[in-house]
Amino acid sequence: MPKTTHEAVTGFRQEVLLHAATVAARGAREADSERRLNERTMAALDDAGFARHFVPRRWGGREGTFTDAFLATAQLAESCASAAWCAMLWAAHARFAGRLPEEAQQELWGESPDVRIAAAIMPPSGTVRPTADGWLIEGQWRMASGADHADWLLLSAAEADEAPHRTAVPPMSRFRVCVVPRSAVTVLDTWHGTGLRGTASNTVVLAETLVPDSRTVPLTALIGGGPRGGARCHRVPAHLVGGPLFCAPALGSARRAVATWTERAVRLHSPGGVGPLIRPAAAERLARASADVDAVGLLLTEAVRRADTEEVSPHAVARNQRDAAVGADRLATAMDLLLRADGSHLRDTQSDFHRHWRDVLTIASHGALRLEPAAAAFAGSLPVPAGV
Repeated sequence: MPKTTHEAVTGFRQEVLLHAATVAARGAREADSERRLNERTMAALDDAGFARHFVPRRWGGREGTFTDAFLATAQLAESCASAAWCAMLWAAHARFAGRLPEEAQQELWGESPDVRIAAAIMPPSGTVRPTADGWLIEGQWRMASGADHADWLLLSAAEADEAPHRTAVPPMSRFRVCVVPRSAVTVLDTWHGTGLRGTASNTVVLAETLVPDSRTVPLTALIGGGPRGGARCHRVPAHLVGGPLFCAPALGSARRAVATWTERAVRLHSPGGVGPLIRPAAAERLARASADVDAVGLLLTEAVRRADTEEVSPHAVARNQRDAAVGADRLATAMDLLLRADGSHLRDTQSDFHRHWRDVLTIASHGALRLEPAAAAFAGSLPVPAGV
């Protein structure tokens, strides 16, 4: 992996993070072709401490910042976006698990904070119904990234409704999240994405399983703001930070794509050469694409800083959603600019640039990064001027 200057990631030991990035880079092509991360990469991600980053301190975790999680994920994605995606999700899901009852947290982290937690939360699937002994859950959930490598899974389902006039889409209050061990589910090999191929974002199937009350929580409690007095990372609502964290792997991957494209173009740009930089249009596209990637980095770094430090409000949430969605859109546009500036990359589907291009476009298409709902939420959150 080329030597790069990165912003300080204070919650992660830099030498260990760099080792994880190096191992992930070595396994990136294998992950892309085999559609899963290898065990060496998994071990390096564990050593780097992604899974423990948001785990409560009483269980040996960091209760870390969103800024550190964002920067570490983006840095890792320069090597392998699939590894960064899974690492980011293990961190984020541990933050969710911090909202579980104490007994469930003991089950998860009593022996170690380095527990991989996969999830299929949005949109909910399957059904769950109460019994005298707990909750019975069953169903099928798509795109559970990293489920094969997980120790536990968070699965959200609609509470069974026996009423005769049941609505097609239950209200959010009717959804419940259950925590089940990996051994309880069957993983179906269904992930054949254009990008993020190594995430193994497969379908999980769960036959009717009894889950004790201590391992369930309403979905609204999981994604809403937590009680005062706890660590900042456990108090803020999911929508304040979800978009920027989802965008972090795209940012790192886009940075590496720009570097890869530029290295090749400069190498070919010699006296009498035929490289893309001899064309003014290609040089302009490189300037625009690289500047856009840099600008998105600044935009998202500011978004996670706000999540770490500023007052939480509906407008702050909508602003971060806006910035993540706009950022993802600009990153995807930047990748297309470079592809059109030198179309030879379309003929080399095994190149690093092509892989990063696919990864960025796949991330930008994620539902959490859709621009239309983010724009509508931002417009609806704008304060009404005094006197109006």
